[in-house]
Amino acid sequence: MASTANLSSLSSSSTLSKPISKNSSFSLNPPQKAPFSLFQKTLPKPSAFPHKTVLHTQKPQFSTSSKNPISDFFSTNKSDPEDGFVSSFSDDDDKPREECGVVGIFGDPEASRLCYLALHALQHRGQEGAGIVAVNNNVLQSVTGVGLVSEVFNESKLDQLPGEMAIGHVRYSTAGSSMLKNVQPFVAGYRFGSVGVAHNGNLVNYRALRAMLEDNGSIFNTSSDTEVVLHLIAISKARPFFLRIVDACEKLEGAYSMVFATEDKLVAVRDPYGFRPLVMGRRSNGAVVFASETCALDLIEATYEREVYPGEVLVVDKKDGVQSLCLMPHPEPKQCIFEHIYFALPNSVIFGKSVYESRHIFGEILATEAPVDCDVVIAVPDSGVVAALGYAAKAGVAFQQGLIRSHYVGRTFIEPSQKIRDFGVKLKLSPVRGVLEGKRVVVVDDSIVRGTTSSKIVRLIKEAGAKEVHMRIASPPIIGSCYYGVDTPSSEELISNRMSVEEIREFIGCDSLAFLPFDSLKKMLGSDSPNFCYACFSGKYPVMPREVKVKRVGDFLDDGLNGPIDSIDGGWVKGPRNFNIEKEIDPLYQQSKI
Repeated sequence: MASTANLSSLSSSSTLSKPISKNSSFSLNPPQKAPFSLFQKTLPKPSAFPHKTVLHTQKPQFSTSSKNPISDFFSTNKSDPEDGFVSSFSDDDDKPREECGVVGIFGDPEASRLCYLALHALQHRGQEGAGIVAVNNNVLQSVTGVGLVSEVFNESKLDQLPGEMAIGHVRYSTAGSSMLKNVQPFVAGYRFGSVGVAHNGNLVNYRALRAMLEDNGSIFNTSSDTEVVLHLIAISKARPFFLRIVDACEKLEGAYSMVFATEDKLVAVRDPYGFRPLVMGRRSNGAVVFASETCALDLIEATYEREVYPGEVLVVDKKDGVQSLCLMPHPEPKQCIFEHIYFALPNSVIFGKSVYESRHIFGEILATEAPVDCDVVIAVPDSGVVAALGYAAKAGVAFQQGLIRSHYVGRTFIEPSQKIRDFGVKLKLSPVRGVLEGKRVVVVDDSIVRGTTSSKIVRLIKEAGAKEVHMRIASPPIIGSCYYGVDTPSSEELISNRMSVEEIREFIGCDSLAFLPFDSLKKMLGSDSPNFCYACFSGKYPVMPREVKVKRVGDFLDDGLNGPIDSIDGGWVKGPRNFNIEKEIDPLYQQSKI
């Protein structure tokens, strides 16, 4: 795919987010309880550092980083049971999607090139747009583009991004040239200089903040909640600059892990709940690196030091090194459990825990609590592989590759005039008849969202000759939308929100179906269990949306529309039904509707 790139000293862009989501865990024999393995590592408690105080100053040793979704919808046979579903995803990529990944580097003469490599490592977090902002001689230079990191950047583009400091961003969005303005990082000028920002998350009070800013004369260039942050920084009266960030973030509600670049400082911020991950590392030359996942640190040979704590601001400059202060008093952390279930790469350490170990234990629990007689265990690649290995090891059954995933699937395909059933799934997954024929097969996947893909996978496996197909899902049923930076369908589209486990089993056509029991998941996490957000499984939200309409279905927020926000009102979905949001709307938002 040809990329569209934008080279400028001042640019703007976007981030956004969309929805995740009753029923207890499975439809088969009663579970048999067994002891669970607990994680050995523990997350440093953010309460360990005081509020509003500098924790430490470290002098840096300065010498002067898949999921590749098919974006288009495919025609399907009208007899398919899922044809009645209204879809905001392509039918072959029925998964929650992480909105983006961020990187920040300070103190390396090849900062932009290292940022480019780190974004490569984070490509699974966003494949539709990428950008880098580098700082050289107090000037912020930006290159953004539509496409994969390798499509947006080349040698000549990176040559135009000199300097020892850089921030970068990868994101999901709809395809199209109008999306370019929404590709991050954003860069903006204000009265004391310029600032660039890359954001992972979603602000649940975005509309109220935007209405307030527009009433006071602010002009918005994108439909992104990230742009609100830049406006709040610009109007802040706080000094020095990092206190402007603190001042702005105190007005934000929801999820944000952000990196900022100014003429002389790199700043990393994480929201008080710590919904989205953000880690800090250091290269051998003393350069400081921030990234969404540790896999990005590994690629550029940076040593992982620690997480950016929930509610923490880290400021890096040449004069004072790394300074840490608490953003604001913060509650109990509520880190996104789906990072361990699906989003992060298995080789990453997220929230102080190995993602590989987490998924392996999820599979072990499924084998213990939902056993079934089988001949072979297979995975839905790639995200189901580690859980399938755990299931097979615990069950004492061989794991084999029963489904082969194509890693060369592009973004658009021309389907033959004679329709091919399950075309999108067949492009991505191919069954291995020699593994499946005549066998009782356990298929392990990480989650079921709408159920459309699962039904097609079951059909593929049965058409390859499997005698029985038993689905095991390495997460609890998803029943609620996420408002904290994850792209999923609305709650009405989530199959577990509308059907019992037995009804889902009938819909997808498998012989048995079991989910990871919610209580077992929390028991496995042990003392760290209260530190995770389970809103998609429980419908209980740590930060309740304060607005009637809090986020968009599909990719409305990404398509770069201009004009009044109400002109694209159709893309917004209502907040949780069990919350009387109408009475809680921000008065400024109400005024903006008059």
